[in-house]
Amino acid sequence: MSQTNMVITIGRQYGSGGHEIGEKLAKKLDIEFYDKELLKIAAKESGMCQEIFENFDEKPTTSFLYSLVMDPYSIGYNASNFDMPINHKVFLAAFEAIKKTADQGPCVIVGRCADYALHDYKNLLSAFIYAPIEDRIERVKARTTDIREDKIKDTILKQDKSRASYYNYYTTKRWGAVDSYDLCINSSLLGIDGTVELLEQIIRSKS
Repeated sequence: MSQTNMVITIGRQYGSGGHEIGEKLAKKLDIEFYDKELLKIAAKESGMCQEIFENFDEKPTTSFLYSLVMDPYSIGYNASNFDMPINHKVFLAAFEAIKKTADQGPCVIVGRCADYALHDYKNLLSAFIYAPIEDRIERVKARTTDIREDKIKDTILKQDKSRASYYNYYTTKRWGAVDSYDLCINSSLLGIDGTVELLEQIIRSKS
């Protein structure tokens, strides 16, 4: 049985452990967890193929050529609706999926401007997870073999830039700014489990 009536959104720096924190928090609270799962939901609701959501996921703009050659019929939209850039359609579909997901009950949602999409929800707690770059490098190094060690820092900075650009482009707030969220937490201060415990205590006090 769910142990909270709240929806928790988590923004995160790349390598800060935000996904793991959200997943563990949802498990502790016995509520649903959504990260990339939202892409599948948005694709199903909109009629667009999931690959398109993956290509545009947390990216504000993409190749004009890619948008130009996309077949509007293949993504579930008729030609009369194709005047809107594809990245905007993807964002709006994800926006609606986030709201419908939150309407179904308490959950943890990671990324994708969820805090902005749900800003008028009464039982919302928005958090941003960050950590020193050195700790994030070590975390990424430990969890993946797909990135060359000398490229890890560049990858982290690139991912952060992409997430910041996406958030700043589609919302009226600033990614990672303290006044954009209810809480900003350094995951290195308490560790992953300690951060989960802190969030759990705060949520239980508000539920």
